[in-house]
Amino acid sequence: MTRLTHDRYCDEIARQVDLLRSQVTSGTDLSATVPTCPDWSLEQLLRHTGGALRWVEALVRTRAEKDIPEEEIPLVGGPAAEGDPAALDAWLAETGELVVAALRAAGPDTGVWSWARSQDSGFWARRMCHEITVHRADAALTTGLPYEVAPEVAADAIDEWLEIVQWLEQKTPIRPDVPGSIHLHATDTPAELDAEWLIELTGEGVRWRRGHEKATVALRGPLVPVLLAFYRRLPPDAPGLEVLGERGLLDLWLERATFE
Repeated sequence: MTRLTHDRYCDEIARQVDLLRSQVTSGTDLSATVPTCPDWSLEQLLRHTGGALRWVEALVRTRAEKDIPEEEIPLVGGPAAEGDPAALDAWLAETGELVVAALRAAGPDTGVWSWARSQDSGFWARRMCHEITVHRADAALTTGLPYEVAPEVAADAIDEWLEIVQWLEQKTPIRPDVPGSIHLHATDTPAELDAEWLIELTGEGVRWRRGHEKATVALRGPLVPVLLAFYRRLPPDAPGLEVLGERGLLDLWLERATFE
């Protein structure tokens, strides 16, 4: 379960920003509702994602020791003009350049405030890589444009999500009535990627590891749909996915494993 390198996270953020910009320039109505985030329009989704990157850029660049309020970050909300694809595209392009430059300059080990256990710039490189990767799926599901993710990035996104949930679970426990386990099984990846996970839910908390093991319920399918289902972007029974065993435990996880 070796993480990607800091440079790879930075490269991937730059790549994902470029791909996200293609959602702006595709001609799709920016007022279209995002099906996976129905309270947002496509433009609001893009502004949220870019704003998160601007916030992280400010944290990393200033070596922040505490949170920085959004109102102190220039252009965090996006360009003044609404409904202007060119202005939104230019803002996203500049945003990507700024955050990648700040992360590269800091390297992975610089002390930076975060809301999680890890308090360094490496945390933010990884977090923003997967933040934008998943929100690009939201945009793609809105525009109908193709969506692909490199297998090693998708697998690391699942690892990171499990690490975050394991940490958050200390504050908001995920407690099934009966202890059980969830198996995630990507069916389209090479054996060396080891794209299978076993998640154990007990009265003592969440434990997880990579590997092929029998579980209370299994979610099987290609890696990217498994990733999106695990992030609640696709239903577990979407085409190409298969749920085997006690579906209720998987539904409980999807209901309670959240930032909110």
